[in-house]
Amino acid sequence: MNTVVEARSNAGTVIRKSRAYLQLTKPRIIELLLITTIPVMFLAQGGIPNAWLVLATLVGGALSAGSAGAFNCYIDRDIDRLMKRTRARPLVTGELSDREALIFAWTLAVVSTLWLGLLVNWLAAGLAVAGHVFYVVVYSLWLKRRTSQNIIWGGAAGCVPVLVGWAAVTGTLDWAPVILFGVVFLWTPPHYWPLSMRFREDYQTANVPMLAVVRGRTQVGLQVILYAWATVACSLLLVPVAHMGLLYTGVAIATGGWFIVEAHRLYSKVIRHVEGSPMRVFHASITYLTLLFLAVGIDPLLPF
Repeated sequence: MNTVVEARSNAGTVIRKSRAYLQLTKPRIIELLLITTIPVMFLAQGGIPNAWLVLATLVGGALSAGSAGAFNCYIDRDIDRLMKRTRARPLVTGELSDREALIFAWTLAVVSTLWLGLLVNWLAAGLAVAGHVFYVVVYSLWLKRRTSQNIIWGGAAGCVPVLVGWAAVTGTLDWAPVILFGVVFLWTPPHYWPLSMRFREDYQTANVPMLAVVRGRTQVGLQVILYAWATVACSLLLVPVAHMGLLYTGVAIATGGWFIVEAHRLYSKVIRHVEGSPMRVFHASITYLTLLFLAVGIDPLLPF
């Protein structure tokens, strides 16, 4: 009987630990990164890329992003204890120790680099390492706690999977992935700033100078509009550069218009001091980017 109880207890511990390690990797962010990687590989191929190459790129990219997320959780463990949104993270609850998190983060970093280098190519691996270092060192260690422009420049790390996907297929870079890099770069502020509006008190308590804390809701609303317009304009540059067809063009215009309307709606409520819904723009931005990149991947498969 005691053996059975002990076995169940050990199994429960393993499950809890596994969930905690998974939580360290920030799986929702990984999902977004993979959404931008796969379609770019289709565009780079001009059709359907090799399935094993896609799988190897996705696994390597997920491991690299997971490592960056784990390092970020380690670096931010002090402010995570202060914010309601992050109090359930494993380094706050004590489910994992700081040492366990660091070993896990370094292991994923090394494995992901070797994986991409040996199974994909070293350009893709090098780009992933660059994005990883930028996110951990430039954003997490430097920008996040020092400037309200943190998410603008820190968001550049989230654009790197676009370059990795293209490099994985072609072994080179071109203007098309650079434009898509720009799309994700410009999209990041109007995606994340509404979230910072929603959790403004959290960031204020943790002394993180997000734009909503430093400049207020009105300025955030205005900046969301400007960046939404810039994002859509950049997405349309892909049409002549990559010779995109009717599907991508139509999706870019339709979903981009909807994204802009949602941004204007938020700003309208903010300036009228009406209780807005910043999370509506946050979720709209995710839907917009998902549909846009789906169009990036499907368009090369169509004859028009």
